[in-house]
Amino acid sequence: MIPSNERSQVEILKENSRSLRGQIVEEIALETPSFAKQTVHILKFHGAYQQSDRDARKQGDAQYSSMVRVSVPGGILTPAQYLTLDRLAGEFGDGSLRATTRQDIQFYRVGKTNLRALISALNEGLLTTLAACGDVVRNVVCCPAPYRDGRRNGLESYVRELSQRFKPKTRGYYEIWVDGEKSVAAESAGDPEPLYGATYLPRKFKIGFAAPGDNCIDVYTNDVGIVPVYGDGGLEAFTIVVGGGLAMSVGAKGTHPRLADPLATISPEDLTSVAEAIITIHRDFGNRANRKFARLKYVVEEWGLERFRAEVERRVGKPFPAARPLAWSNGQDHLGWRPQGDGSWFLGLPVASGRIADRGRTTLRTYLRELVERFQPGVRLTSHQNVLLTDIAPEARAEIEAALRAHGAPLAAELPPIVQHALACPALPTCGLAITEAERILPDLTAEIQSALDRAGLGRQNISLRVTGCPNGCARPYTAEIGIVGLSVNMYGIWLGASPFGTRLGFQFAVNLPRPRIVETLEPVFDLFRENRRDGEAFGDFCHRIGLEALRSATQAAPQ
Repeated sequence: MIPSNERSQVEILKENSRSLRGQIVEEIALETPSFAKQTVHILKFHGAYQQSDRDARKQGDAQYSSMVRVSVPGGILTPAQYLTLDRLAGEFGDGSLRATTRQDIQFYRVGKTNLRALISALNEGLLTTLAACGDVVRNVVCCPAPYRDGRRNGLESYVRELSQRFKPKTRGYYEIWVDGEKSVAAESAGDPEPLYGATYLPRKFKIGFAAPGDNCIDVYTNDVGIVPVYGDGGLEAFTIVVGGGLAMSVGAKGTHPRLADPLATISPEDLTSVAEAIITIHRDFGNRANRKFARLKYVVEEWGLERFRAEVERRVGKPFPAARPLAWSNGQDHLGWRPQGDGSWFLGLPVASGRIADRGRTTLRTYLRELVERFQPGVRLTSHQNVLLTDIAPEARAEIEAALRAHGAPLAAELPPIVQHALACPALPTCGLAITEAERILPDLTAEIQSALDRAGLGRQNISLRVTGCPNGCARPYTAEIGIVGLSVNMYGIWLGASPFGTRLGFQFAVNLPRPRIVETLEPVFDLFRENRRDGEAFGDFCHRIGLEALRSATQAAPQ
């Protein structure tokens, strides 16, 4: 154990939390609108973030509430589970659901007095908030496309296995929220923590499964990325990549985004033991003194891949062959109507910033509820914050599409590509880390960029755009062809040059731009792309080929 004077206060708090019980029960009983600071951190392990409306705070009203996050392994929901989420959003939240980039569902503006009722009801619906946040393995993501082509079959069972295995075992969650009654995964909820120990992990840990050639989940941004290898006989192996993570912190020199490195190609039988070995390396060697440097990526970077591989092999007890080369042909989402390969269809619905809500003439939440009630499709959440409706009979397509139009929601093909592929984090007013706006400026920003692309004759060009309100990168801006990152109040940086397949980070092209200057700074880049691109060249690949200095010189842009 690291001496207490060499550990952060969060580490000491976790150790003294009584297996994540803390003072949650006592504080729920208090007639106060908010939780104490120490309890706020422990609540994260239970899937709840205390927030306050920063707009209201300016007027002297903090308006405390919680964001509650529900883990959805692989983004896969049954019709009954989706309808449970929809019902509870109306009863306990602000009437909306938000699909996240980790294939979770989030409720917003949940009052302190409603937390227990909401989390208990979720467990009754075979859903859980346990470990949706906190210093543990978070929701395991997976390519959600339900193609029956043999290149995705079987992944769901591995997703479920890892999700269940790496949940914390504390009984505290069930004691607090479901009164100890047997519920989802309760049979394994015993103290103490055999994997995590008393202080859990140094920081969060992310695992993602990609499909071969399909990087819709941004597999290289995970602590552990898993890519299946199929042969004539089906699943043969998994290629493992390690050490990804995008967060960096303002004022913390040396923090930076990083993509994962190929580690090894292993047999399916070894997947769980290899994943556990990597998690325990993070547990044992992650930085517990400075949380800004506590992600696995810094261990991989400090050690080097050879030392890291050797330690994994030592912990598993066997050597592994080198990673097989990976090739990618897609990095975008699975939008629009697509045949599953089994006679059924699925429909990929674009959901702006993942917000499933009824707003104005667009009543997306009502549409989805009515459709799921009537047709009982599977519901899958994507890492691009969209929704897939699966297992749809061919004869139902016309009716489903007509209902979509009646509710004011467009099909993906009716949207410009820049809108289809745009992401934004929530940022203001509820995120405590946000420096400036992201989600609330996205509609206007995409409209302005689309106008600039139209003027350049590039109106239907596929370009990924992602916007965040701070450098932590929740919307993955550093792997977008255009990344817009909030750096200070109403000031942004622009990242360019990432791969459209998520295999290369972008570079910082401009910094400290006020919001109105973002598009005017990009316009000359679009003109340069139009005049100098190669046949079939993607925008991100063009910017990478030209390079930072050439782009700045040609467009007369300079860092501020």
